[in-house]
Amino acid sequence: MKNHITIEGVRLYAYHGCLEEEGKIGAEYIVDVYMQTDFMEAAETDDLSLTIDYCAVFNICREEMAIRSKLIEHVAKRIYDKLIATFPQLLHTKVVVTKLLPPMHGPVDKTTVAIEG
Repeated sequence: MKNHITIEGVRLYAYHGCLEEEGKIGAEYIVDVYMQTDFMEAAETDDLSLTIDYCAVFNICREEMAIRSKLIEHVAKRIYDKLIATFPQLLHTKVVVTKLLPPMHGPVDKTTVAIEG
């Protein structure tokens, strides 16, 4: 059975980007994680060990976002890889990383990358 767990709007301040200033001043980011798993046994038994621990997912996002990268694509891949390694019961995972107010040559609200599999 396929069930879905979603964690949206993980807001973190981080220092990613190709520009030197981005490594100094940082920016606000939003991480969304979409997971597919079978959590029916956990739902029946009320046992956290049989499902995905939301706090563990949050901590993975926070830890990986704290490691500076030039590309948010790289950050998204690291989060994705860590989730897969931590939760082998995942059937499908999608990680979305959004950078708010990226430095561009004009007004841009956000840039977003997604990785899934």
